[in-house]
Amino acid sequence: MQTISAQPLIASSFAPFGDVLDCSGAPDKLINAGLCGRYHDRATLDFGPQGRAGLNIFNAEPRNLPYTLTLLEHHPEGSQAFIPMHQNPWLVITADAGDTDDAPGKIHAFLAAPGQAINFHRGIWHGVLTPLHAPGLFAVVDRIGDTANLVEHVLEEPVLITAP
Repeated sequence: MQTISAQPLIASSFAPFGDVLDCSGAPDKLINAGLCGRYHDRATLDFGPQGRAGLNIFNAEPRNLPYTLTLLEHHPEGSQAFIPMHQNPWLVITADAGDTDDAPGKIHAFLAAPGQAINFHRGIWHGVLTPLHAPGLFAVVDRIGDTANLVEHVLEEPVLITAP
């Protein structure tokens, strides 16, 4: 079984897969009489020509590290943002594009810090929602539409993901 170590979630490392959403650096502007920093337009949301944005609430069972990865998925019709409704670290799993559209390539794992959210770009292979602590509550901005937007791939050999 292949083993990979989760890396800290930083924007430059995650850029090939999507956007890291957090409050790092100075805000783009101050609003609400100077009492609120606005970090403006931080995600490339894409819902395709026949889709629209939907806001969903997911409640996932917590997992533990090391974590055995057996399933990846991607959404060919739209992006998908995961916004934790908790202040706990969580695991983000992605993969490079494979040689064909129906199989992922090299797998990557990131450890999201409390207060970090992510947006997977359209078509990016990724693991299932993987909180490491209860509650596993996330707001998910996802594509709503009539066309199929989920492709799942069961790995031939599981991958063990360990702590950094």
